[in-house]
Amino acid sequence: MHFNELIKIVKKRREVLQVTQETLAELSGVGLRTLKQFESGKGNPTLLTLQKITDVLGMEVT
Repeated sequence: MHFNELIKIVKKRREVLQVTQETLAELSGVGLRTLKQFESGKGNPTLLTLQKITDVLGMEVT
């Protein structure tokens, strides 16, 4: 899977669950700026950061 596909999947899941970026950042413990950079394709998050985000969204990084 390409990184851009992962971004789209995570963003779509967040929108389906009607979770704002602010709420996701708060619940995951990831900075809002980091989350926004990730969703815009400008960031380079660590695997741990991705795991924190996907855990809140009920997803699994494999």
